[in-house]
Amino acid sequence: MRTPVPADSARGVAAGFGAYALWGLFPILFDAMLPAGPWEILANRILWTLVLCAAILAVLRDWSWIAPLRRRPRLIAGVTAAALLIATNWVVYVAAVTSGHTSDAALGYFLNPIVTVALGVVLLRERLRPLQWAAVAVGVVAGGYLTFAAGVFPTTALALAASFALYGLVKKKVGDTLPALHGLTLETAILAPAAAVILVVVAFTPAGLTFGDGVGHTGLLAFSGVATAVPLLLFAAAARRIPLVTVGLIQFVTPIMQLLCAVLILDEHLPPERWIGFAIVWVALALLATDSVLRAWWNRPSSPRA
Repeated sequence: MRTPVPADSARGVAAGFGAYALWGLFPILFDAMLPAGPWEILANRILWTLVLCAAILAVLRDWSWIAPLRRRPRLIAGVTAAALLIATNWVVYVAAVTSGHTSDAALGYFLNPIVTVALGVVLLRERLRPLQWAAVAVGVVAGGYLTFAAGVFPTTALALAASFALYGLVKKKVGDTLPALHGLTLETAILAPAAAVILVVVAFTPAGLTFGDGVGHTGLLAFSGVATAVPLLLFAAAARRIPLVTVGLIQFVTPIMQLLCAVLILDEHLPPERWIGFAIVWVALALLATDSVLRAWWNRPSSPRA
């Protein structure tokens, strides 16, 4: 007899799909923000996310966690590193989308799990299982193919994969001491001064559009705060309710949707060499997914006999 899925687990799966689906639609949002440039979009994204987080904290009257942070310099240093990494990821991603290279961004997020595994070996001295080694090897082959056969080094894809993988590593080191809302608030607060300077400098140049391209466009830039915060909070809700292996499998929704957006909506042309490179990466991802499923199967608790 099939065991029913608990309601909390079902909500976790729904939240996970919601988060990754929203991230998958980001190319459409950022393309709609044109002709604003990536730095202007980044600055708006940071500042409006901070405004939204502050509004939620004000409604919840949840300020008591801020004062003790002064006695935790190591935590502040870790969150600062995480903030810089995620800002790097954001600006590279937006630059890829707004320059017509959304497929490069999709490739980066396909490569992210492989880079994460590789970082575990290099930085954390983790031991890999055979299928994980095979996945890393196939991922290296994919990178080599895209560089030599396709004639283009996948700089954008690797920058996105590395920055997000390092962001996850730093967050793991920092620990789960800050809930998702607190962490996002602190990260954007750390980035806010630089974002404000960027916004002022860009807004008063001929390329700046935040205050000069109509109310609708300004509203769209402001909406980037909601678009940033909502999937992150949905992801946090999912991570608390469902196993990590499930989260890992759901994450492929994002790059698949990004690739579909690139080809079907943004009308990007992918040459045959790029499709072959994607196919090699998908083999590596299939190996990682198989390893995760098998690991979860072997580690499942034994059900009591009747």
